[in-house]
Amino acid sequence: MRIDMVTEPGDPQRPNEDYASAAVPATGAGGVLVVLDGVTPPEGDDGCRHGVPWFVARLGGALAELAGAHRNMTLSECLAAALTRTADTHRETCDLSHPRTPQATVVAARWDQEQVEYLVLSDSALLVEAADGTVEPLLDRRLTELPESVRTLRDRVRRTGTEEDRAAYVRAVEGLRNAPDGSGFYTAAADPEVAARAVTGTRPRADIRTLLALTDGATRWTETFHLGDWAGLFSLVRKEGSRALVSRVRTAEAESVPARGKQHDDATVLLAELN
Repeated sequence: MRIDMVTEPGDPQRPNEDYASAAVPATGAGGVLVVLDGVTPPEGDDGCRHGVPWFVARLGGALAELAGAHRNMTLSECLAAALTRTADTHRETCDLSHPRTPQATVVAARWDQEQVEYLVLSDSALLVEAADGTVEPLLDRRLTELPESVRTLRDRVRRTGTEEDRAAYVRAVEGLRNAPDGSGFYTAAADPEVAARAVTGTRPRADIRTLLALTDGATRWTETFHLGDWAGLFSLVRKEGSRALVSRVRTAEAESVPARGKQHDDATVLLAELN
């Protein structure tokens, strides 16, 4: 087994809001990986005295521990328990009902000799290399599959670029975050029930050769700058390493302003070769 992992802040003057970990038991018969991307709140109060880096470190650590130690729990159950555990640590000091209470996207995978189990929530990504070398992206596409009214606002921003239109688009998207009626998209915050909304599944262990987990700061190579497809991204990491992907993204960010989001974003890449 080989693990190749890198995580880098988009701005060296700001804390990294990503989290990554991988654990392999002493027997070598299986393992767990967890990657989180903290959601940067807009300037102003988010109801929490601790901040996003604090949140992702505790949620990620709890999820990795639960997934590794409790094989009788599904990854969704592990995420729900991790969310409850994390919320309990600051429930008395912070307003967890605040709409921008610290939250994160989640990718998790767990494997043993029989199967590979996965969970994806929001716009981080998990790429799976099959035994025959084909690469499949396992994605939660709800953030990109927005209602027509919101897509219209997005297109207007791309045409005009005005702050007024951008603010209207941001408000519309935020109104869909963790929407109780199921019409929006979901991130892991304080409500454990969101774990049931994640994209989950299992694959036979014999069919999977490699896993590659990425935050959206790294998937920019494909999804923002269109430097190659998912198979091309995977091939780059396999041949040149995780740091090479982040370096290519940084070069693209320096040469072109992204259509949406930050100029530079935190980027995390975690490659786990199971064979």
